[in-house]
Amino acid sequence: MLLLGIDIGTSSIKISVVDADTQACIAATRYPEDQENHILSVIPGWAEQSPDMWWEQTTLAIRKLTAGGTFKPQDVGAIGIAYQMHGLVVVDENGDALRNSIIWCDSRAVEIGETAFEHMGPHHVLERLLNSPGNFTAAKWAWVKANEPDTYAKAHQIMLPGDYIALKLTGSATTSISALSEGVFWDFKANGISKDVVQYFGFNETIFPEIKPLFSEHGTLRNEVAQQLGLKPGIPVSYKAGDQPNNALSLNVLQPGEVAATAGTSGVIYAVSDELVYDPASRVNTFAHVNYTAEEPRTGVLLCINGTGILNRWVKDHFGHGIDYRQMNAIGKAVSPGSNGLKILPFGNGAERILHNRILGARFIDLDFNAHGRSHVFRASQEGIAYAFRYGLDIIRENGMNPSIIRAGQANLFLSELFAEIFVDVTGVPVELYENDGSVGAALGAGIGAGIFNSPQEAFSQLKALKTIEPQTSDYYEGLYQEWKQLLDDQLTQELKNSKNGEPTAS
Repeated sequence: MLLLGIDIGTSSIKISVVDADTQACIAATRYPEDQENHILSVIPGWAEQSPDMWWEQTTLAIRKLTAGGTFKPQDVGAIGIAYQMHGLVVVDENGDALRNSIIWCDSRAVEIGETAFEHMGPHHVLERLLNSPGNFTAAKWAWVKANEPDTYAKAHQIMLPGDYIALKLTGSATTSISALSEGVFWDFKANGISKDVVQYFGFNETIFPEIKPLFSEHGTLRNEVAQQLGLKPGIPVSYKAGDQPNNALSLNVLQPGEVAATAGTSGVIYAVSDELVYDPASRVNTFAHVNYTAEEPRTGVLLCINGTGILNRWVKDHFGHGIDYRQMNAIGKAVSPGSNGLKILPFGNGAERILHNRILGARFIDLDFNAHGRSHVFRASQEGIAYAFRYGLDIIRENGMNPSIIRAGQANLFLSELFAEIFVDVTGVPVELYENDGSVGAALGAGIGAGIFNSPQEAFSQLKALKTIEPQTSDYYEGLYQEWKQLLDDQLTQELKNSKNGEPTAS
């Protein structure tokens, strides 16, 4: 049997077809192929994408695969979906999107979420929700209620990006505990939708789709959609998960103490726990993992850095004309560690949770026009991203988790040998790299949900590490990191001072 996986990313839609018997990917594509989707930002700090763009690109990519002749489309027996987390999709009674999705890196609702946190009581909120509403989906929906009353009045349901794609495929709207927890709607103590959140914001509980187990049937492929896509009708959508829980599943990171990482548009470290843990300052966030149950809790403690791969892309766009990423990495690798004193703070993609939801903005520090060229920028950007990972990893360590090894897919920034080496040297933690893709993970997740595999362990029984990267120059990088951290602390102090004086807080 074949399994189809869909990954609704920020930069593109990825589709894979996996043979359930061998767990091998036999066909894959992405859309768009030669560029990346834009993030709409009509006001600084805002970030939106069109749900209908996701759906159109999903259909185009699936049609390309089913028409390619590399497999029999009629052999596809289940569909799984991974998606960018925390985005708000608002639909009417017909299931049509009423507005662009307010996506994960949008910062407009920070004040709304933080005010709610204080009014509901920080200790009470953290014990039950494990997170501040901060800048998550609940606060975004409250922003729509306050600022777009017509949209709020017309709304039939709200959902996450993956829920919307499943709705378009099946006509059924569903959600899961994991999805509701990432929106900060789930009360872990009451094991239900948070009455505190609903009552504080004045939401109607009917706005939420039906709650189903994450590994289960979330609807079946509609006849007209099946015909359009070249698939057979009635195929179940049997798995939906946010991209980071899905990445962890793809790396067989399911048990307490296991840790996954990814470095795409944003950068994430995701540590599994068997406790309802939370960071008192909500700098890292805890959500229900794909295998969470109230009886046997498995939570994912998520460190997110908004400005990682997006910085690397920005650097390539502006300093790397005429070269590809491989060439850019080689040029950067020729520069010595420390980039001849150039330091970069990568926080230029909205409010950063590890910085208490502050919008710091990216910074190039100690740039010398006579001493630095693009090679230094190439290396300093990847060093700055690695330093940000270390900063967040130290917060995870403060919360009692000390990973001895991190698993990551050989994708995105981890395709860069330069970045991978810097990452392990700066964090001091070895990294195991795997042939890994979110859409492949979603396909195998579909096999679990459809009962084709008896367990996640069976679904990923063929997973083998490609290589392990061990730290080599950790002591040297420790000094460089501490210099970078001091610069970050200085910038945060100045930003806080400016905010108290009513001056601009980001550049």
